[in-house]
Amino acid sequence: MAAIMRTAVKCAGSAAAPQRVACGSSVKQGLLRSSRQPQRLQQHRQRSGAIVRAVATKADTYTKVERGEANTFDFRIFLQEKGKDTSAWHDVPLYLDGGLVSFVCEIPKESSAKMECATDEELTPIKQDTKKGKLRHYPYNINWNYGMLPQTWEDPAHKAQDIGGVAGDNDPVDVVEIGSEECAMGGVYAVKPLAILAMIDDGELDWKIAAIRTDDPKADLVNDVEDVEREFPGELDKIRIWFRDYKKPDGKPENQFGYDDTWQNKEFTLNVIAETHGFYAKLKSGERENTEGLSLV
Repeated sequence: MAAIMRTAVKCAGSAAAPQRVACGSSVKQGLLRSSRQPQRLQQHRQRSGAIVRAVATKADTYTKVERGEANTFDFRIFLQEKGKDTSAWHDVPLYLDGGLVSFVCEIPKESSAKMECATDEELTPIKQDTKKGKLRHYPYNINWNYGMLPQTWEDPAHKAQDIGGVAGDNDPVDVVEIGSEECAMGGVYAVKPLAILAMIDDGELDWKIAAIRTDDPKADLVNDVEDVEREFPGELDKIRIWFRDYKKPDGKPENQFGYDDTWQNKEFTLNVIAETHGFYAKLKSGERENTEGLSLV
């Protein structure tokens, strides 16, 4: 495995709602190295050359159209390109020029409504998740822009043997955008992927990618996991703690993480993006049967 960042935080009272303040002098970080990456990721990267391609695009190519009343079950955000409805999951390209990727923002920073891409609805609009007949909210605000990578899919039939055999969660790959500006719900942005965390949620693998918008003032200063620790000290562990604890107010246990709770480096991140893009391509082409009732248009 290539270089990875281990972040070990021991904060008093961490079971409570995570705060945006630093934990103080009890934060300890170290850089771990290992001899090789997981073989499955290396092999996939070699196989995926025909899929991975750069596509020049801009966020302003897309406009968003809101339909239905906000804060209701009927509310949807659709993306449009040249006045035509388009799918945020299927039609926005994943890969951009210069090693960048597209990020579709579902949840703007400092908000709590749990918005998500409706992968089972035609044109996959953004809607608010529901639970027990109610619109779903996080128990406290999420402190970063949050959304997804288009044209990726965490296949529930694929088991990651190097993380105990957990399978994908049937969703696009999640992105935590760490920049200083609030993104618009439904906005499409070019971002630089920096690091990745293997979250295990209810026994399913739910990757979390840390990324930064290319127009952020610090974008040129960060290219890999160690740069994030230098320019945003402690931020990666705040993200991990937030996702570890956010279900606890509902009486659920902490989420777990693979690779000893460590963030993996950029090379590892790009391999996971390529792998999940490959899963998506097989689903979209019909090579992988659509047994999950997903909308492929």
